[in-house]
Amino acid sequence: MNQYQKEQLDALKQVRQHLSAMTHDEKQRLKDILTGYIEFRSRVTSFLETSFSTICTEKCFTNNLSACCSRDGILAFFGDVVVNALTSSPEDLDIIEAAIIRPEREAKCIFLSEKGCLWHIKPIVCEMFLCDEAEQKVFGADTEVQKKWEELKEERKQFTWPDKRVLFEELESVFMKKGVKSPIMYIHYSPGLLRIKSSREKKTTLR
Repeated sequence: MNQYQKEQLDALKQVRQHLSAMTHDEKQRLKDILTGYIEFRSRVTSFLETSFSTICTEKCFTNNLSACCSRDGILAFFGDVVVNALTSSPEDLDIIEAAIIRPEREAKCIFLSEKGCLWHIKPIVCEMFLCDEAEQKVFGADTEVQKKWEELKEERKQFTWPDKRVLFEELESVFMKKGVKSPIMYIHYSPGLLRIKSSREKKTTLR
């Protein structure tokens, strides 16, 4: 396995291990804080299925052209792993682990099977990626669709953009307190996101 696969496998194994050791109440508290995010993801999925499903299936998946599903190119946050683990069956997670070790499609994303993405709730970066051709074709025909998409992109920041305390930061923190450490805990380790957090903390101090 390459470094990307090792990081993904390690993160998933650690999440599964610690979730299995949690009490029912601990896991329920985690699920409770996901409620708003799950609802948001449901609306994003509905929007994409209505506006982009046909063109994306034809232009990308069927013809193997997708730039977003490149080999080892999927930016999955640690929070993505936690959300998916909490909403998937053990059997589904076993399949993902096996895919990380032995990818089904050598030239494409290790999580991409013949039936599509193996994640129950795919990484937010994947869900909200639209290529230029898809945007031009759909938005060019309907400006209201483009406006709705911009609103959804802005709403995404409420969960992932750490200019304030956000869900993905909270999920990383929960597992860090249990001794988990992963390079895909980007909100705690990414230099760019750390700068955003630093600016946030400075603003709080100045108030």
